[in-house]
Amino acid sequence: MTRCYWVDETKPDYVQYHDEEWGRPVLDDQRLFEFITLESAQAGLSWYTILKKRAGYREAFKQFDVQQVSQMTEEDIERLLSFDGIVKNRAKIAATINNAQKFIEIQNEFGSFARYQWQFVNFHPIVNLVETPTDVPATTQLSQVFAKDLKKRGFKFLGPTTVYAHMQACGMVNDHQQNCICRQVIIDSYKDIDFAGLRNG
Repeated sequence: MTRCYWVDETKPDYVQYHDEEWGRPVLDDQRLFEFITLESAQAGLSWYTILKKRAGYREAFKQFDVQQVSQMTEEDIERLLSFDGIVKNRAKIAATINNAQKFIEIQNEFGSFARYQWQFVNFHPIVNLVETPTDVPATTQLSQVFAKDLKKRGFKFLGPTTVYAHMQACGMVNDHQQNCICRQVIIDSYKDIDFAGLRNG
């Protein structure tokens, strides 16, 4: 079986993430908040560092319940700075709480964060032609537009590169290699996803 070039097949959790999650469309707001939180935590670090701490992030941030995270306080930040389950970075912890608050504002405006997010790809995944690692950009014009809008709305630690990684992870773009075992499976799944319902609210 062939997988994308970046998968370290000596790491079962990495393989599982690639096979079962990466690039599969996510329309559920709680999962989108989880993905955004993890991607913003990754800034300056490897993705595998964050993946290994995913359970810790779930514990620290209320199973990614955005309402509960939005109400966390300075006292919570101080407590989490002593918690080994996450990256102990004050700015990133504070950003997660801030981003939860901004996430809710978008939900209130658009009906769901998913509806807001997927508008940037016109409510359907973009399927890219990926044959070699050089075919995958670090950022795109779309991720720049998306990141700029998030910044305008007050989000933090979500620049164009981080946002493109988020777009890849939650299936807004399909960047699986041409010969990857997951690529066509994911493409085939699109017919079973109610993108039109998301567009129409």
